[in-house]
Amino acid sequence: MIFHRTDGVISTKVGYAGGTTENPTYAEVCSGQTGHAEVVKVEFDPNIIDFSKLLDVFWDIHDPTQINRQGVDIGTQYRSCIFTDYEPYIEIAKNAIETLDSSNRYNNPISTILYENVTFFEAENYHQKYLFR
Repeated sequence: MIFHRTDGVISTKVGYAGGTTENPTYAEVCSGQTGHAEVVKVEFDPNIIDFSKLLDVFWDIHDPTQINRQGVDIGTQYRSCIFTDYEPYIEIAKNAIETLDSSNRYNNPISTILYENVTFFEAENYHQKYLFR
């Protein structure tokens, strides 16, 4: 919901990425057997907001030091991760992770994993824009 309300963001879709199963379902992802993370695909206009600013939002909305969890949600599907296939964004993400890790903003090391060239699978319709209902 935060990304959806960010100036320059055109659309968001929730889904799954980073696993081994083609077209996984929510139940399969929650089982922990597919290896997928629950993710948000963000389409944005780089003339309005740049990728590094989106990363700033990303850092602010979750704890990038937690391993395989966010708050009370526990499992590999809740790992902190960034997925991109665009080479300039890969470098920006790597630098952002390193900068954040050395900033002492957090008491623990950054656990965010960067994945390159990974397939995104759109989640079921009932998950899309869930917080708007």
